[in-house]
Amino acid sequence: MLAKHYGEAVAGSGDILGKMCLVVGLGNIVTLYVLMCLSNIALSSVRIQGNITLGGLFPVHLKGAENCGVFDANGFQRMEAMIYALQQINNDDNLLPGVTIGATLLDSCKHDTHALDQAMSFVTSTRIDGDITCSDGKPPEGYEPRQPTIGVVGAASSPVSAMVANILRLFKVIPQVSYASTSSELSDKSRYGYFLRVVPPDTYQAQAMMAVVKEFGWTYVSTVASAGNYGEKGIEAFKNLTRDTDVCLATSEVIGRDSVDADYDQVVEYLNDSVARGVVVFASEHDTERLLAAVQRANLVGRFNWVGSDDWGNKYTPVENFKEVAEGAITLSHSADQDIGFKDYFLNLDPLEHINDTSWFKEYWEVTFNCKFYRENHRVGRSINVSDDQTPLVTEIRTCNGSESLEKDTFRHEGKVPFVIDAVYAFAHALHIMHSELCNNTRGLCPEMDTIDGALLLEYLNRTTFEGKSGSVRFNQFGDRPGSYQLYQFRKVSDGSMEYVPVGTWDDHLVLNRSLLHWGKFEDEVPESICSPPCAEGLMTQKLKTEKCCWICIQCKENQILQDEFTCRNCSEFKMPTADKRVCIDINGEYLRWNEAFSIIPSVLSLIGIFFTLFTIFVFIKFHDTPVIRASGRELCYVLLAGILLTFMSPVVILAPPSNVICGLRRVLLGIPLVISYSALFTKTNRVYRIFNSGKRSVKRPQYTSPRSQIVICSLLVSVQMIGTIVWLVFLPPEVTREKAAWNRVILDCSVSDLAEVTSLVYAMFLVLLCTIYAFKTRKMPENFNEAKFIAFTMYTTCIVWTAFIPIVVGTSSTDYKIQQCLLCLSVIVSASVTLCCIFVPKLYIVLLAPHKNRKQPGVVLNSRLQKSMGGSMDSKTNNGDVRLARPMPSIGPTSHTASSEVDMKEEGSSDSEDDFNRKHNDHDLLRALNSMDSTRV
Repeated sequence: MLAKHYGEAVAGSGDILGKMCLVVGLGNIVTLYVLMCLSNIALSSVRIQGNITLGGLFPVHLKGAENCGVFDANGFQRMEAMIYALQQINNDDNLLPGVTIGATLLDSCKHDTHALDQAMSFVTSTRIDGDITCSDGKPPEGYEPRQPTIGVVGAASSPVSAMVANILRLFKVIPQVSYASTSSELSDKSRYGYFLRVVPPDTYQAQAMMAVVKEFGWTYVSTVASAGNYGEKGIEAFKNLTRDTDVCLATSEVIGRDSVDADYDQVVEYLNDSVARGVVVFASEHDTERLLAAVQRANLVGRFNWVGSDDWGNKYTPVENFKEVAEGAITLSHSADQDIGFKDYFLNLDPLEHINDTSWFKEYWEVTFNCKFYRENHRVGRSINVSDDQTPLVTEIRTCNGSESLEKDTFRHEGKVPFVIDAVYAFAHALHIMHSELCNNTRGLCPEMDTIDGALLLEYLNRTTFEGKSGSVRFNQFGDRPGSYQLYQFRKVSDGSMEYVPVGTWDDHLVLNRSLLHWGKFEDEVPESICSPPCAEGLMTQKLKTEKCCWICIQCKENQILQDEFTCRNCSEFKMPTADKRVCIDINGEYLRWNEAFSIIPSVLSLIGIFFTLFTIFVFIKFHDTPVIRASGRELCYVLLAGILLTFMSPVVILAPPSNVICGLRRVLLGIPLVISYSALFTKTNRVYRIFNSGKRSVKRPQYTSPRSQIVICSLLVSVQMIGTIVWLVFLPPEVTREKAAWNRVILDCSVSDLAEVTSLVYAMFLVLLCTIYAFKTRKMPENFNEAKFIAFTMYTTCIVWTAFIPIVVGTSSTDYKIQQCLLCLSVIVSASVTLCCIFVPKLYIVLLAPHKNRKQPGVVLNSRLQKSMGGSMDSKTNNGDVRLARPMPSIGPTSHTASSEVDMKEEGSSDSEDDFNRKHNDHDLLRALNSMDSTRV
């Protein structure tokens, strides 16, 4: 069968000898160019005879150290696809009737300079045979005149296509249609005017790859490109797309031409230095394979997730030995349906029908079945491989006998085969349109098509539209085909093998079936490829200046919320952020609550004080007319008890939750109860002091010593504080203020400063000072007049308490309001308790526990001077007007430690004279008179 489509096979091997040849161009145009004159037939080719000849460039061999390397089964399959397409066209009577298309198929070896050498044969074929001579005037050695090439199918890689297109454009005679070159550079018509392609350019492929990256949520990826137009231009297009997205590039590596393993290892090292897991690969098939090998050598299996370009596509060559490294890779391939006819055609090829040492199909057969065809002096070959420890391994290779069979189950349809067929059909359809218009649909070639102009054929190619194996084929103004891609994932399938599984398509937008994705043993879900993880709730994202996709997470300040992802904003006063830092909320006002220790202790003490005060009032009322109660100055005692009761009640108001009413009551009850108490004490001590002083100087009664006068005086003293408090309330109305103690604490308190609070107590302190002074002046009263001493002790204690209170209150204002309020309450309670205990406990003791002392003793006589000072008279008088005692008494008046005085009188028969008696007991008489004033004047 091979003989049927290999009309003529011409091949050879040898060195290419370059000679400068002078070619005289057609007409009046003389063109000087370099022609590689051949010796010993350096070109390996397959020629198919026909009325019209197309050229074909295929990578039958890979790039070697110098020119061609090992055999490439995929490239060979593409070449066979062109032969198959020509057979289909030539057998189709509806397409170019009576016209057959032949071909000259050459091996590009995936090497741009080698392909350039090969492409020169296409150019020389367009010249008239007699025009080609060497410097000696003779035709090049081995040169045979052949039919001119009117168009070229190929090449595969973009660098090779670009090199060939430059030569073809230079002579403007041969249009070129590529089946695999995707570099965006080839869309430049000013440089590649005769170039077209049936695959979309990399600009579309870059868009498809960007769509995949964004679909996976990757924002930080690395890129690897092969040096040259295909890789570098493709990655450049991808980079341009990142400018309008949130995708950043971690590192961009370029695999240089002729790189060695160490270069690939260096690329992998750079990739591993980045935190990015996603790697976009715009590299050739050969570079991709060696890149995966370097990853495996670095023991980084599962470290990267690949997105491969169409040159990786769904090919098995790059991943055959590195399946675990490539597992999960998403690759792109141009959308195309497999051609069942080509599969049947290829599987039916028989190497025994055409055994020739120069046949590429024979070489394919040997590689596929690991055998060798019989050659002279070589019946059995040997294959030398290298083990992991660099030990040579010699393997015997059997002889091919032709009985081997290509199985349908093992045949793998090469991805670019449909595009090769479409490229051939593009020429066929263009020629058919030309034939229809120039030959009026006659069979065979007409004279107008004996010589086909390349520029005219290019016009017909641009007009061509047809449904091919890869879909609708048409060319835009740039000679490109609109983009359409099939997405594959290299993954493990149900039987445990690794296969390329179709997972989606891209045609201006991405359609991805996520249910088909499988990431292997390393990942259960789509892996992340990010520079920095998302910031936790409540943290601000601060991007780094050098990289927009990398950031650090910063905690907003305590009183700030996240205005947006990248900005913190302060909450307004008396507001605080929520736990998620999203909104500001009002701070609940804080105040001293009843269930706290700072409230419980003062409250309990206050209630105890209230109870004992009420108990004292009850006792005074019940024993209102007893001598002790009468002698104590009942009216002022009641005033004093009222002040003490209000003082004990003031802590309850101080500790109550703040409100406008409570704040007003605080102002009233903080100062007025104290003023009431100390006004009564001041009036009492002042009265005692004036009576004693007046009694010593004169018998005239002191003014304003009656109970009514004392009440008036006390009321006037209290009114001063009340007037001041009313003025304070009017000009500074009470209100509740919110004081920010911390970013998340607001204290509810009354609008009274510490200074104002202390100022409100100045008048009370002034009264305390006066009471203390008068208590000090009456300290030398007879020892039995103990009330003055108790008052003095009360005043001394009060002075100490309030002297300590002022610095304590001021000092604790900046620490804790609870301590401050508690200390204020305790100071008030201590003051009231001291007054209650020192003034009234002795009286209660006599009234309740020593009633025998609470009786009036008769028989007291005073001299007329005391009588006058008391404002009254006695029944028993002497001739000189002195009051005389009717009889000697051991004691006069009620026995008391408070207001009574126990006077020891001189008994009758004493040796002391009456004058000595009166002098010694004058002070006793004054005390007794003082007590009698309260006990007799009702």
